Amino acid sequence: MTMIGPLGFAAPWLLLGLIALPVLWVILRAVPPAPIRRMFPGVVLLLGLQDDDQITDRTPWWLLLMRMLAAAAVIIGLAGPILDPETDDRITGTGPILVVTDASWSSAADWRAEMQGLDALLSRAERESRPVALIRLTDPQPPQFQAAGVLRSRLTGILPEPWQPEPAQVERALALLPDGNFDTYWMSDGLARGSRGGLLDALEARGAVTIFESPRSHYALTPARFEDGHILLAARRLRPGPAAEVTIAGHGLDPAGNPAVLVRTPLTFDQNATEAELELNLPSELRARITRFEIDGARSVGAVTLPDDSLRRREVALIAGNDNREGLELLSPLYYLQKALVPTADLLDGSLTEVLPANPDVIVLADVATLSPAEQDGVLEWVEKGGTLLRFAGPRLAASDISRDSEDPLMPVRLRAGGRSVGGAMSWGEPKTLAPFAEESPFFGLDIPADVTVASQVMAQPDPTLADRVIAQLSDGTPLVTRKREGQGQIVLFHVTANAEWSSLPLSGLFVRMLDRLAVSSMPARPDAAELDGTVWQPIRVLDAFGNVRDAGTLPGVEGPKLLVDPLGPNLRPGLYQGEDRSLARNVVTAETRFEPVTWPDGVPVEGLSRPQETPLGGWLLALAIALLLADVIASLALSGRLRGGRPVAAALLAGLMLMPVDSRAQEAAPDDGFALQATAEVTLAHVITGDPRIDDVAQAGLFGLSEILFFRTSVEPAEPMGVDLETDELAFFPLLYWPVTPSQPTPSPAAYAKLNEYLRSGGMILFDTRDADVAGFGAASPEGRKLRDLAAPLDIPPLEQVPQDHVLTRTFYLLQDFPGRYNSRDVWVEAAPPDAELVEGMPFRNLNDNVTPVVIGGNDWASAWAMDERGNPMIRIGSGFAGERQREIAYRFGVNLVMHVLTGNYKSDQVHVPALLDRLGQ
Repeated sequence: MTMIGPLGFAAPWLLLGLIALPVLWVILRAVPPAPIRRMFPGVVLLLGLQDDDQITDRTPWWLLLMRMLAAAAVIIGLAGPILDPETDDRITGTGPILVVTDASWSSAADWRAEMQGLDALLSRAERESRPVALIRLTDPQPPQFQAAGVLRSRLTGILPEPWQPEPAQVERALALLPDGNFDTYWMSDGLARGSRGGLLDALEARGAVTIFESPRSHYALTPARFEDGHILLAARRLRPGPAAEVTIAGHGLDPAGNPAVLVRTPLTFDQNATEAELELNLPSELRARITRFEIDGARSVGAVTLPDDSLRRREVALIAGNDNREGLELLSPLYYLQKALVPTADLLDGSLTEVLPANPDVIVLADVATLSPAEQDGVLEWVEKGGTLLRFAGPRLAASDISRDSEDPLMPVRLRAGGRSVGGAMSWGEPKTLAPFAEESPFFGLDIPADVTVASQVMAQPDPTLADRVIAQLSDGTPLVTRKREGQGQIVLFHVTANAEWSSLPLSGLFVRMLDRLAVSSMPARPDAAELDGTVWQPIRVLDAFGNVRDAGTLPGVEGPKLLVDPLGPNLRPGLYQGEDRSLARNVVTAETRFEPVTWPDGVPVEGLSRPQETPLGGWLLALAIALLLADVIASLALSGRLRGGRPVAAALLAGLMLMPVDSRAQEAAPDDGFALQATAEVTLAHVITGDPRIDDVAQAGLFGLSEILFFRTSVEPAEPMGVDLETDELAFFPLLYWPVTPSQPTPSPAAYAKLNEYLRSGGMILFDTRDADVAGFGAASPEGRKLRDLAAPLDIPPLEQVPQDHVLTRTFYLLQDFPGRYNSRDVWVEAAPPDAELVEGMPFRNLNDNVTPVVIGGNDWASAWAMDERGNPMIRIGSGFAGERQREIAYRFGVNLVMHVLTGNYKSDQVHVPALLDRLGQ
């Protein structure tokens, strides 16, 4: 790159052509004169007529200047002029360049500026023909040096992750560094992490390192807390500075169920302060509607926090039997419940008919036996809509006939008939302890104090459903707590009293934790990992790096302890997780998160992300040259007298058409329309563009060869195969996608994965080819196999099995038992057959319905075996001699079977119905 003022030239040697302009001036000065029209009276006058003086005319100076300007515009335009080019000279040389990006949640706030800076770097590397590789520390993959233009075309698919690089990921990136020397550009997120040191030392040992980092102060929001009736929010900023104000917005659903901003309030950072707190006093109804808090304009998941049940205090209605013993407060049925719930729940007073319209979360009936029909109907309707009815036994319930002969709708089990008063058959000589909680119990994992004993209880009547409804029992197997689901709610019965008359359970901390597990209370503090032992939490909503809330889809559940203590990553994303009876939020920023700016060593240059905007001028100069040459043609025609009659009008129209601007929208739409028309005119096979030109060329040639075989041997007449970009192209046009797997190909974006899953669900097929001969079974030990696992993880792929001998692929068109390509391995994987697939007597294969396997996975490098040039000659040698050509023929046959299977389904499996159809016709 040569700089002349603000202009840079990619090919400055072409400017030497300007020296020829004076020569062109001399040559172009002469122009033939216009012909002279003379009228002759007769032919005889022509005899002896001669012109002794031959003269030439001179080109007008303005026309000559126009030609010189056109020639100069062509020369300068071809020299590649660029206005304000990237001219960072601190990293010199011509060797490879490695781009390292943290790609964390903190990078998301400046991701657009980071990509613009990276685009400028790649443009410069492309001009200097320097190979470039990229590695993301949040998802390190083996870097592959390639042309800068290839990586530049993939920038839209490079996105940050909603977590930060963990030490294990940085160590993996360190192990994946390529050999040899290279320069490094590190796109930093600005956060201090101790794991950077070793990687930075390794990079400096291989070449110069330049850091790109935004000087802006990033903002983060810690999880909301509920204390003393207020919501407390703490915001942090990365660097101290002058006083600043940000806006906190609380998003949720309005009464009509529509997303809305329910609260918006400013929060002020004092001068040089890095943390500020906000106290919100909101009504409980409004507080319950909030689904997330965020800092307006931050555009980072770190500035978003999701509240869970720890923020919303539950409304609990406590109702007891008529037991008003004055002066005996400790014997009150509600005393211990009130002590346990006051710190964590809003308690409602009143009768059932008064509290039901308030729609509380939980209703507690302490030794309440009989309800009126109106109360029973109201409570039952409330439970079916999602309420929790918690009942405690007592003398009145034991002495009543409730749920004896038949199960009461508001009781989880039947109770044993007979007298149930304390001191009778209910009492034991020695109190019983609690048995360990079963794994399927909501109390599983809770420690049981040794001093918790039960002296009396109401007994459950043995019943076929009893075992499924017991969630806690005594050491002798007697049910202590039973539960049943009713609609969207639940009914729970403690077979002991809510006070200490029948047991010491209400006196222990276990009582509070059991209530919490039943979601009766909502604890302000997060539970310990030990308390969640044995539980599994299903993600409901997850956050991306930019703070956008997305549906969790088919993400797997997370074990309770891991949900609290494991670092965020691909298997544990920030979001809201649902347990059996409550929800927990896992946010990126917590109260313990370290939020400090990184300090780089003095010898490492650090730059901002803002880069000069390059403006290529070559196209404009060439367009100017064309316009000047067009004007020169018209002017020359005019000077020579050839524009007469209607010719001036035609010349003007021609010039107008050539200079008329084309509608950019038409230019943008035309390629899409052309792509769709080309893909749908005939059956078209397609391959996924990997970014490796050699692999993509072989894939194109392989599908071309397979299309030719289909044309000559079957009724299928495919069109020219096409390469597809998963990020931009529509996939629904193609029945089959051939996907050669390379270790360096970029991972598709979430939008691309959504298209791929829709393609698979709508009947498309993807042929994954690791091209490694499946050396370790399913390609697990090769780089291509590991890349395949990463690529296929987000795809909705059914269970797989190796191709069975009776699979339709073995007989769709040809009878086959092997599926070779360039390599000959039969380890090809397809969708597993249903377990109930029938084998009809007398038929060689099972009834597999009409399902078409959505994926076929192998490593035989089929494209190389199919590859054919335009003359029909094989491009890649397979084996040697006759054996090799025989292997290529079987590979062609497998390709034919594969395409016919996609187009026709398992139609041959219908042959199992032939005997029944013939019998019916015979009748």
